[in-house]
Amino acid sequence: MCHGGEAYQKAPHSATLHLDATGYIAMTSEPTHPEREPPAGDGRTALGKDALINAFLDDLFYVQGKFPALATKNDYYMALSYAVRDRMLQRWISTAAEYTKRGSRTVSYLSAEFLTGPHLGNNLVNLGIFDRVRAAMAEIGMDLDDLLRQEVEPGLGNGGLGRLAACFIESLATLEVPSLAYGIRYEFGIFHQVISDGWQVEKTDKWLHYGNPWEVIRPEWAVDVKFGGRTEQYVDEQDRLRVRWAPDKTVCGVPYDTPILGYHSNTANTLRLWRAEAPESFDFATFNSGDYYGAVNQKITSENLSKVLYPNDERLRGKELRLEQQHFFVSCSLQDMLRILRGQKIPLRQFHEKFAVQLNDTHPAIAIAELMRLLVDENQMPWADAWYVTCNTFAYTNHTLLPEALERWPLDVFGRVLPRHLEIVYEINARFLDEVRIRFMGDEERISRLSLIDESGERCVRMAHLACVGSHAINGVAELHSQLLKTDLLKDFYDLWPHKFRNKTNGVTPRRWMVLSNPRLSTLISERIGGGWVKDLAQLRALEPLIEDREFRERWRAIKLENKRDLAALALRETGIVIDPDSMFDVLVKRIHEYKRQHLQVLHIVSLYRRIKSDASADVQPRTFIFGGKAAPGYRAAKLMIKLITAVGDVVNRDPDVRDRLKVVFLPKFNVTNGQRVYPAADLSEQISTAGKEASGTGNMKFCMNGALTIGTLDGANIEIRNEVGAENFFLFCLDAPEVCRLKERGYRPLDHYEDNAELRDVIYLIRGGFFSRGDADLFAPLIDDLLINDPYMLLADFQSYTQCQARVSTAYRDTQRWTRMSIMNTARSGKFSSDRSIREYCADIWNAKPVPIRLITHKDARTGLKP
Repeated sequence: MCHGGEAYQKAPHSATLHLDATGYIAMTSEPTHPEREPPAGDGRTALGKDALINAFLDDLFYVQGKFPALATKNDYYMALSYAVRDRMLQRWISTAAEYTKRGSRTVSYLSAEFLTGPHLGNNLVNLGIFDRVRAAMAEIGMDLDDLLRQEVEPGLGNGGLGRLAACFIESLATLEVPSLAYGIRYEFGIFHQVISDGWQVEKTDKWLHYGNPWEVIRPEWAVDVKFGGRTEQYVDEQDRLRVRWAPDKTVCGVPYDTPILGYHSNTANTLRLWRAEAPESFDFATFNSGDYYGAVNQKITSENLSKVLYPNDERLRGKELRLEQQHFFVSCSLQDMLRILRGQKIPLRQFHEKFAVQLNDTHPAIAIAELMRLLVDENQMPWADAWYVTCNTFAYTNHTLLPEALERWPLDVFGRVLPRHLEIVYEINARFLDEVRIRFMGDEERISRLSLIDESGERCVRMAHLACVGSHAINGVAELHSQLLKTDLLKDFYDLWPHKFRNKTNGVTPRRWMVLSNPRLSTLISERIGGGWVKDLAQLRALEPLIEDREFRERWRAIKLENKRDLAALALRETGIVIDPDSMFDVLVKRIHEYKRQHLQVLHIVSLYRRIKSDASADVQPRTFIFGGKAAPGYRAAKLMIKLITAVGDVVNRDPDVRDRLKVVFLPKFNVTNGQRVYPAADLSEQISTAGKEASGTGNMKFCMNGALTIGTLDGANIEIRNEVGAENFFLFCLDAPEVCRLKERGYRPLDHYEDNAELRDVIYLIRGGFFSRGDADLFAPLIDDLLINDPYMLLADFQSYTQCQARVSTAYRDTQRWTRMSIMNTARSGKFSSDRSIREYCADIWNAKPVPIRLITHKDARTGLKP
C-alpha cells in the first residue's frame, strides 16, 4: 500500500485500483503481456493504456481533489473527461495555430441551438481510443459504461435543428474545414420531461449542476452588447452624417469554448457559446444606500439573457427576451469575428473573404442588420461598401415550410429592444423595394409581399425576408423542401433572384449514429468491408453482395435482437413496462406536433386493438409501439397528444386479450442519449408527417443507417431515402404534396372520410366516447373535434391508406429472410445521408471553403514561440 499519487507512478504494468481500510488507493500489480503502445507523447498527450490510467488518476487527485473513499461516480467521470480533454487540447491548439498562421477562410455557423449530445463517448470514438480506454478503466476496476452514463448531456436544442448543427460541426472537423460555431450557453436547456398521470410535466434541466469538463472560459475575449435606448444623429470630422446608438442597457458576453474533434483527424474546431453577464456584478453605491436588491438587480437582469433555452414568448416580456437572446449571440459572434480579423491583420473590407457565415434558420437573421451597424456606425464604412460585404458574407438555410414558423417581430417590440437596427432594417427595405419596383413595375401586391415590413394587421419585421435579402445563397434541406420554397413559401424571392436558391439535403454523422450508437453492427460491417466507411459512408454499398450470405444475415438479425433487448431494458427502467424483443419494434420518436401526426399512429393502434377485441383469433402481428418526444410547454394540442398516447397505452398494456400482441410505450425525456439506444433497435421507422410539411427530417436517416425500414409519406427527405433504398424497400402511403394542395383547393371535408370508413368511425367513437379516458368524453374532445371539423394535416384523408400500408408491413415482417434483406439494403444504401456529404456540398457550392490539414505542435514547438 502507498499513499496518494505515488501509487500509480510505481505501477509498471496493469494494476487494479482498490481501497485499503483508510480509504486510500492501493495498487496491486498483475503481470500481463506487454501491449504495444501508440507513438509516445508527453504526459498529457500520450494515448497508451498506462498513460491513460496515470492521467485518470492524476485528474482524480489534482483536478477533482478526491480519493476513492470520497469520490463519486461523477468524480470518476470528470477525471476521465479531463484526461481525454487533455489529449484533445493538443489538437485544438495546433488547429488554432495553423488557422491563425494561414489566415484561413473560416465557416462561421450561427445557430440558436446545438444539441451536441454527451461528449465523452464521441470524443473517445474520434480519438480512436474507445476500446483502449475501456480496457484501461477495467484494469483499475472501473466500468466505462457506468462512467459514460454519468454525463448529463447539454440540452442546448429543441430537436432536429440543434442536432443537425451538432452533426455539421463534427463533419466540418472530420473534413478538416476551418470553422467556428457560435451559439448561446444556456444555463438551463430544453426542459427535463417527466410523465405524470400520462401528462407531460416540465422540470428544470440543470445540465451544469455538476460542472462541464469540456468547456474553457475565455473572459479575455468578452464583448459588450447594447439594448434599448435611443439613436442620435451627429456629423463626423469629415462632415458626414452619422448615427450614434445610446443604449439604456449593456450586457457583457463571455465566451465558453468547447473543442469539436474530427474523426481520426488532427483537427479540433471550436464551438463558442456566449454567456450573458452584467458589466458590473455588484453596485456598491446602491448597496451602501440600503438598496440591497438593486445592488445585484443588474446582474440578475443581464444573466437572464442566457438563462433558458427559448423562453415562452406568449407574453410580451417573453417576446422581448427571445429577441434579446438572438441579438445577444449574433452581436457577440460578429464582434468576435472582427477581433479575429484585427488579430490576423486582415482589412475590414475583406471580412466576407475571411468568413462565410451560415444562418441556421431565421433565429440569427438579425445578424444582417447587426453587421451593417458594426461596419457603418462603428467602423465608418460607406453604406454601399458595407452592404456588399454583408451580402457576400451571409448564407441562409431555411428549415420550415410552415408560414407561422417564420419569425416575425412586432415593430413596437423590435424598436424598443433594437432601435438602431429598426432604422437599418427600414433603410435596407427602402433600397430593396426600389430595386423591386424597377424589376416589377406597377406590381404593388408583389412589393407588399416582398417588403421586410408586414403592413397587414399588426405591423411586423419579417425575419425570413431579411435573411433572403441580405444573403448571397438560400437553401432548403431536402429536394422537395427546396422545390416548395421556390414555388410556394419564398416564390417571390425566387422570381427575383433564382440564382440564390439551391438544395442541400441534410445528413447525420455516422460516428455518433452508427459507430457509437451501434457498435455491434459497426464491428460486423468493418469486419466484412473494412473501416473506411466511417469517413466515406458511400462505401456501405459494398454490403449489397452480402445480402445473399446466410451467415451474414443471421449475424445481422442477432445484432438487431441484442439492440432490442438493450432498448427493452431501458424502457423497463424508465416506464416499468415489460416489452418483448421478439415483437416488431414500431418506433415514432420526434418532437410532438400535429403536422408530425403522432395521433395518426394512435388511430392505427386503436384500430388493431378493436380488431383483436372483436375477434380474438384475428391475425395481428405482435408489435411494440414506441413513442418519444417533447411538446412545447405552451402547445396544448401537442401535450394532449401525449396524454392520448399514454391513455391508450394504459388500456392496451393491461388488457389480457392483447397483452402478448400489442404494447404501447411512451419513452420520456427523449434526447440524444436515449436516441443512441432507440435508433439501433427499431424495426420500423414511422415518418408519417403530412406531405409538404416536413422540411427534411434527420431521424429518418438515423433509422435507415441502422437497418430500420421506413413507413412514410412523400415528404422531406423520405423521398430521397426511398429513391436510394428502392421503392421495394420502403413502405409508402398517403397523398403526395400536389394532391394535398388540390384537395385543399377543392374544399377538404374530413367528415366525408369519417362517414365513408366504418373502421375509422369505430376508432373515433372509442376515443371520443371516453373509452381510453375512464369515461371522460370531454378529455380528448378538442383533438377529435378538430379532426372531424378541420383536420388541417389530413389524418382522416390518409387513415385508410396508412392502415393498408401497415398490413403490408406486417406481411413483410413475418418473412424473416425478406425483412432482413430489406434491412441490410437500407443500411447499404444510406451513404447519401452522411453529414459529410452535406458539408462537402456546402463547401463547394456556398462557402467556398477548403480543407486545411493540421500538423500537431509539441511542447518543443511551443517553447520556440516564448520570448526569453
